Amino acid sequence: MTSVDGNARLVKGDAISEVARLKSGSGGDLGVGGAGLAAGLIARDLVDEYRLFINPLLLGGGTPFFPALNRRLDLDLLETRQFGPQVVYLRYRRRR
Repeated sequence: MTSVDGNARLVKGDAISEVARLKSGSGGDLGVGGAGLAAGLIARDLVDEYRLFINPLLLGGGTPFFPALNRRLDLDLLETRQFGPQVVYLRYRRRR
């Protein structure tokens, strides 16, 4: 990949460090996706809000979205929505 569109940023180096740098500025909210990137950001304590879509499907495998942590993350539930008969949206904010 050599370019991205819209309000996206292409990072070729350490994405976690780039997010930390952007977060320390005043550029507004950042949205990221993907279990690997999210796990690294959670481990470095860089996530303020979690937006989860839950669609129960038991397959017995997959990539964990949350990394193993040595501390508890206290979260406040901000919003819930139901989409159809199975999908639930949950929005949590990290309690500081």
